[in-house]
Amino acid sequence: MSPEVTPTSLPHAGIRAVGRWLLAGALAYAGFGHFRSAEEFLAQVPPWLPFPEAIVAISGVVELTLAVALLFLSKQRVVVGWITAAFFIIIFPGNISQLVTGTDAFGLDSDLARAIRLLFQPLLVIWALWCTGAWHAWRQSRSDQPSE
Repeated sequence: MSPEVTPTSLPHAGIRAVGRWLLAGALAYAGFGHFRSAEEFLAQVPPWLPFPEAIVAISGVVELTLAVALLFLSKQRVVVGWITAAFFIIIFPGNISQLVTGTDAFGLDSDLARAIRLLFQPLLVIWALWCTGAWHAWRQSRSDQPSE
């Protein structure tokens, strides 16, 4: 059995901490943006979803909550990493919808710009898993399993 993954036991812990703070800052900035310029975020809500204004507000609260969790829930950091990655996956259909519907928002005023943006969503997932140690913990748990 391997030792528990803690923030300081990870390789490159200092760099991961900076990455986590940057991700938390980006989430906080976006979260507050949901309330400052909700119309921009409405562009990402697929037209088939009900209550788009509520979705924008709820996702803003989720982003703010994740930002706080990334910074202050060190004992649950791996779980927070998985939840943050899952959030980025859950909102991905909104980015696809913005491309499909051709809706301009966030300075994305062409299909090319909206398509390029889609390429960054997997990077956010990877970032969340890396900076929280979630990916490392998962790999470690896989190596701890007995061979058959």
